[in-house]
Amino acid sequence: MDEYGVDHTHPTNKLIHKICVPLIMFSIIGILWSLPRWNSINWALVLIIPTLLFYISLKKTVMLVLMIIQTFLMCWISAVLYGQGILLEVSITVFILAWIGQFVGHKIEGRKPSFLQDLSFLLIGPLWVNRFLLQKLGWKE
Repeated sequence: MDEYGVDHTHPTNKLIHKICVPLIMFSIIGILWSLPRWNSINWALVLIIPTLLFYISLKKTVMLVLMIIQTFLMCWISAVLYGQGILLEVSITVFILAWIGQFVGHKIEGRKPSFLQDLSFLLIGPLWVNRFLLQKLGWKE
Protein backbone atom coordinates (compact mmCIF):
# COMPACT_ATOMS: atom_id res chain seq x y z
CA MET A 1 0.00 0.00 0.00
CA ASP A 2 2.93 2.30 0.61
CA GLU A 3 4.04 1.87 -3.01
CA TYR A 4 0.49 2.68 -4.15
CA GLY A 5 0.56 5.78 -1.94
CA VAL A 6 3.61 7.16 -3.78
CA ASP A 7 1.38 7.92 -6.78
CA HIS A 8 -1.30 9.47 -4.58
CA THR A 9 0.11 12.32 -2.50
CA HIS A 10 -1.76 15.40 -3.74
CA PRO A 11 -4.71 16.15 -1.42
CA THR A 12 -7.16 16.57 -4.32
CA ASN A 13 -6.07 13.30 -5.91
CA LYS A 14 -6.40 11.53 -2.56
CA LEU A 15 -9.93 12.88 -2.13
CA ILE A 16 -10.89 11.88 -5.66
CA HIS A 17 -9.57 8.36 -5.03
CA LYS A 18 -11.43 8.05 -1.72
CA ILE A 19 -14.62 8.70 -3.66
CA CYS A 20 -13.93 7.08 -7.02
CA VAL A 21 -12.18 3.83 -6.02
CA PRO A 22 -15.20 2.50 -4.09
CA LEU A 23 -17.49 3.71 -6.89
CA ILE A 24 -15.44 1.82 -9.47
CA MET A 25 -15.54 -1.28 -7.28
CA PHE A 26 -19.31 -0.96 -6.96
CA SER A 27 -19.75 -0.38 -10.69
CA ILE A 28 -17.73 -3.47 -11.61
CA ILE A 29 -19.78 -5.59 -9.23
CA GLY A 30 -22.94 -4.05 -10.69
CA ILE A 31 -21.94 -4.64 -14.30
CA LEU A 32 -21.06 -8.27 -13.59
CA TRP A 33 -24.25 -8.71 -11.52
CA SER A 34 -26.20 -7.53 -14.57
CA LEU A 35 -24.79 -10.14 -16.93
CA PRO A 36 -27.11 -13.01 -17.81
CA ARG A 37 -26.65 -15.95 -15.44
CA TRP A 38 -25.26 -19.21 -16.75
CA ASN A 39 -26.47 -22.22 -14.74
CA SER A 40 -27.46 -19.75 -12.00
CA ILE A 41 -23.90 -18.41 -11.76
CA ASN A 42 -23.74 -14.77 -10.71
CA TRP A 43 -20.68 -13.37 -12.49
CA ALA A 44 -20.05 -10.80 -9.76
CA LEU A 45 -19.45 -13.64 -7.31
CA VAL A 46 -17.03 -15.23 -9.77
CA LEU A 47 -14.92 -12.07 -9.43
CA ILE A 48 -15.52 -11.52 -5.72
CA ILE A 49 -14.36 -14.95 -4.53
CA PRO A 50 -10.78 -14.77 -5.92
CA THR A 51 -10.57 -11.12 -4.88
CA LEU A 52 -11.42 -11.98 -1.28
CA LEU A 53 -8.93 -14.88 -1.44
CA PHE A 54 -6.29 -12.34 -2.45
CA TYR A 55 -7.23 -10.18 0.55
CA ILE A 56 -7.06 -13.25 2.82
CA SER A 57 -3.53 -13.92 1.56
CA LEU A 58 -2.43 -10.49 2.82
CA LYS A 59 -3.13 -11.60 6.41
CA LYS A 60 -4.63 -8.28 7.45
CA THR A 61 -7.72 -9.43 9.31
CA VAL A 62 -9.27 -6.03 9.98
CA MET A 63 -8.87 -5.01 6.34
CA LEU A 64 -10.34 -8.33 5.23
CA VAL A 65 -13.38 -7.89 7.46
CA LEU A 66 -13.86 -4.34 6.18
CA MET A 67 -13.59 -5.54 2.56
CA ILE A 68 -16.12 -8.32 3.22
CA ILE A 69 -18.56 -5.80 4.73
CA GLN A 70 -18.00 -3.34 1.87
CA THR A 71 -18.42 -6.09 -0.74
CA PHE A 72 -21.58 -7.37 0.94
CA LEU A 73 -23.09 -3.86 0.93
CA MET A 74 -22.19 -3.37 -2.73
CA CYS A 75 -23.79 -6.73 -3.59
CA TRP A 76 -26.90 -5.81 -1.62
CA ILE A 77 -27.19 -2.45 -3.42
CA SER A 78 -26.61 -4.25 -6.73
CA ALA A 79 -29.38 -6.73 -5.95
CA VAL A 80 -31.80 -3.90 -5.10
CA LEU A 81 -30.97 -1.94 -8.26
CA TYR A 82 -31.12 -5.14 -10.32
CA GLY A 83 -34.61 -5.76 -8.99
CA GLN A 84 -35.59 -2.25 -10.08
CA GLY A 85 -34.20 -2.90 -13.56
CA ILE A 86 -31.67 -0.03 -13.43
CA LEU A 87 -28.47 -1.70 -12.26
CA LEU A 88 -26.65 -1.94 -15.59
CA GLU A 89 -27.33 1.67 -16.58
CA VAL A 90 -26.37 2.98 -13.15
CA SER A 91 -23.21 0.83 -13.05
CA ILE A 92 -21.99 1.85 -16.51
CA THR A 93 -22.60 5.54 -15.74
CA VAL A 94 -20.82 5.31 -12.38
CA PHE A 95 -17.93 3.37 -13.97
CA ILE A 96 -17.35 5.99 -16.67
CA LEU A 97 -17.68 8.99 -14.35
CA ALA A 98 -15.49 7.46 -11.64
CA TRP A 99 -12.72 6.63 -14.12
CA ILE A 100 -12.88 10.16 -15.49
CA GLY A 101 -12.46 11.34 -11.91
CA GLN A 102 -9.50 9.01 -11.39
CA PHE A 103 -7.71 10.32 -14.48
CA VAL A 104 -8.43 13.93 -13.52
CA GLY A 105 -6.89 13.16 -10.11
CA HIS A 106 -3.80 11.71 -11.72
CA LYS A 107 -3.54 14.71 -14.05
CA ILE A 108 -3.57 16.94 -10.97
CA GLU A 109 -1.06 14.63 -9.28
CA GLY A 110 1.18 14.65 -12.35
CA ARG A 111 1.69 10.88 -12.16
CA LYS A 112 0.35 7.93 -14.11
CA PRO A 113 -2.15 5.59 -12.42
CA SER A 114 -0.38 2.89 -10.40
CA PHE A 115 -2.18 0.02 -12.12
CA LEU A 116 -0.39 0.87 -15.37
CA GLN A 117 2.81 -0.50 -13.82
CA ASP A 118 1.20 -3.38 -11.91
CA LEU A 119 -2.36 -4.64 -12.30
CA SER A 120 -2.43 -5.82 -8.68
CA PHE A 121 -2.83 -2.16 -7.74
CA LEU A 122 -6.44 -2.47 -8.94
CA LEU A 123 -6.95 -4.69 -5.87
CA ILE A 124 -4.76 -2.56 -3.60
CA GLY A 125 -6.69 0.66 -4.30
CA PRO A 126 -9.75 -0.31 -2.21
CA LEU A 127 -7.48 -1.35 0.68
CA TRP A 128 -5.61 1.95 0.45
CA VAL A 129 -8.91 3.86 0.67
CA ASN A 130 -10.13 1.70 3.56
CA ARG A 131 -6.90 2.33 5.47
CA PHE A 132 -7.92 6.01 5.64
CA LEU A 133 -11.32 5.00 7.02
CA LEU A 134 -9.70 2.82 9.67
CA GLN A 135 -7.31 5.63 10.61
CA LYS A 136 -10.27 8.01 11.04
CA LEU A 137 -11.84 5.43 13.34
CA GLY A 138 -8.61 5.35 15.38
CA TRP A 139 -7.42 1.94 14.21
CA LYS A 140 -3.63 1.41 14.11
CA GLU A 141 -2.19 -1.18 11.76
